[in-house]
Amino acid sequence: MAAPAEKHDVFKAIADPTRREVLRLLSENERPISEITSHFSMSRTAVTKHLQILAEADLISGRKEGREKIYQLHPEPLNEVKQWLSYYEKFWSNKLSMLKNLVEED
Repeated sequence: MAAPAEKHDVFKAIADPTRREVLRLLSENERPISEITSHFSMSRTAVTKHLQILAEADLISGRKEGREKIYQLHPEPLNEVKQWLSYYEKFWSNKLSMLKNLVEED
């Protein structure tokens, strides 16, 4: 019996620029693997590995249609990233306010 697939962390999954681009592509509409692969200068095998990591983080899923596999985005896990980032927004807002005050003083 095969061991269950390792669950990937959402942060690790989106750390790679290729995987972020795949997510962007899938945010527009679902796509077959052949179409996804055409956007990258790497082998289909390499793209498949990226898709597998995204799927293991529950960010995408694929279904068979004939001889092709069609992938679609599941953005819900990105809420974890959004929540994490929202905590740090106060620091950015504070720094921008300080910069504005500095600029207006001159």
